[in-house]
Amino acid sequence: MITFEFTPYQVVVPLFGFLMIVYAWNLVLRQKKTIWEGILWTIFWSAIGYISLFPSSLQALSTLTGIKKNENAATITAIGVIFFILFYLIMKIEELEQRLVKVVRGKALRDAGVVSGDQESEKK
Repeated sequence: MITFEFTPYQVVVPLFGFLMIVYAWNLVLRQKKTIWEGILWTIFWSAIGYISLFPSSLQALSTLTGIKKNENAATITAIGVIFFILFYLIMKIEELEQRLVKVVRGKALRDAGVVSGDQESEKK
């Protein structure tokens, strides 16, 4: 019979991950987050839970990246993911800025009497 010895870390982290997944989908159901965000949150916390239960699984990541130490491979991969997320957020912020400028510009033109509300809706 095979027995597994779990450390407290291997119990707490997957449980915390499960709670975070439930929280994320609760936000999705209340329409405060998108399904896409719920899926990404689920993948992220599932991966964290899996790695905490099976730390030797980092060996595959180490082999894939060509980095000899598992910890370094995980760190470099995490930094890459963080940079991707940062890039995505910057793109979203720029998109929001452009939308805000368009709204403010339209309101300023209406307030100045240069463009009426009817003329602006015709431009769209």
